[in-house]
Amino acid sequence: MFENLSEQILGSLKKIKGQNKISESNIDDTLKEIRRSLLEADVNFKVVKNFIERVKVKALGTEVLKNVNPGQMFTKIVHDELVQTLGGGAVDLNCRENPSVIFLVGLQGAGKTTSAAKLALYIRQKLGKKPGLVPADIYRPAAVDQLQTLGKQNNFPTYPTAAGQKPEEILTQAKAWAKENMIDVVIVDTAGRLQIDEDLMGELQRLKSIWQPQEVLLVADAMLGQQSVNVAEGFQQKLGLTGLVLTKVDGDARGGAALSIREVTGIPIKFLGMGEKVDKLEVFHPDRLAGRILDMGDVITLVEKAQEVIDEKEAKESARKMMKNEFTLEDFLSQIQQLKKMGGFESIMKFLPGMGELSKKMKNLAPPDQEIKKIEAIIRSMTAQERRNHKILNASRRQRIALGSGTQVQDINKLVKQFEETQKFMSGMMKMGLGRGGMKFPF
Repeated sequence: MFENLSEQILGSLKKIKGQNKISESNIDDTLKEIRRSLLEADVNFKVVKNFIERVKVKALGTEVLKNVNPGQMFTKIVHDELVQTLGGGAVDLNCRENPSVIFLVGLQGAGKTTSAAKLALYIRQKLGKKPGLVPADIYRPAAVDQLQTLGKQNNFPTYPTAAGQKPEEILTQAKAWAKENMIDVVIVDTAGRLQIDEDLMGELQRLKSIWQPQEVLLVADAMLGQQSVNVAEGFQQKLGLTGLVLTKVDGDARGGAALSIREVTGIPIKFLGMGEKVDKLEVFHPDRLAGRILDMGDVITLVEKAQEVIDEKEAKESARKMMKNEFTLEDFLSQIQQLKKMGGFESIMKFLPGMGELSKKMKNLAPPDQEIKKIEAIIRSMTAQERRNHKILNASRRQRIALGSGTQVQDINKLVKQFEETQKFMSGMMKMGLGRGGMKFPF
């Protein structure tokens, strides 16, 4: 979402890196460019004005620390103010009651129904509580069926909303259903409209009076930019919101909603929806997002993603094999599968410091994920024996593998050569690290 904004801000910050000190004269041009970048990203103009003023005041009142150049200091100030604009810190979901009730509200097409399933998975996996889904959107065709299907696919208890039931009746009966099924957190998928209207707000207010929710989360489409801020203000005035779920963040949204919505409305963003799959929901951490925008990376999120997909036993076994130079192409294929679960190489690069600049330089080269797909196809075209012992790959075997994978023999040769070099390197690194006792591996 923030690629263009990130590129523009980083370009602006370069101008101050070679300066000896921070002064009004040498930051004015940089601030003008940052202001323009934020406005082009559809950030609210009042938010931009306040942000630029805070950065300027802090920059001119800051002593540059010894061994830190002015460019680094100024970048830190911009980072800190971005964090502040985005909300300061992550805000926890309130699930302390038993059962806790969460209303998902918003306009049609924002992704409420999918977000309900995503939130249920988060609550089950991260909070260790039993979620239950209540389909209360009786107006959008197939909304009830969609949520019931998502519930069935992911083993979430789902209230059996029947045709002809009114939302008020659904919620009243769902109370007994939640108790019978020992639900810890009830997620109510409420109806949306194409725009905010009195009928929608009246219905939501009646539902609140029937079962008081601990959380009222607005599901807002990041693609709408400033309009998302207006929608949030409308729901806040009529209903009272406790947080936001910003969806379609993986699209080509310019980022204005995320950077504006907290400061304009005071409502914290709690989650980011990163895709259609139910596991594509991230807790919103302002400091991590600011780090990504400024190409400082987000290693903490990367580690969390790795912990979710990497099997500890398998990782230890891989480390042992690397140390003894027994790591095979079959092991390598397994690691490729884990990489794909984390979003692929290009996705991982975005979380590493300085990788934004490197990604731009690599645009003219073959995309890393395309190369990985080719390697995967080659290894999958091998027999189990060939994967475990690449030394037996003679000319005829390589020709067969090339035909089976839709590649050339030279691609097989290149993979084998690189794999052997990697084997030697990793074996040496593992022995050196373990031998000295100073290097620790996360296995």
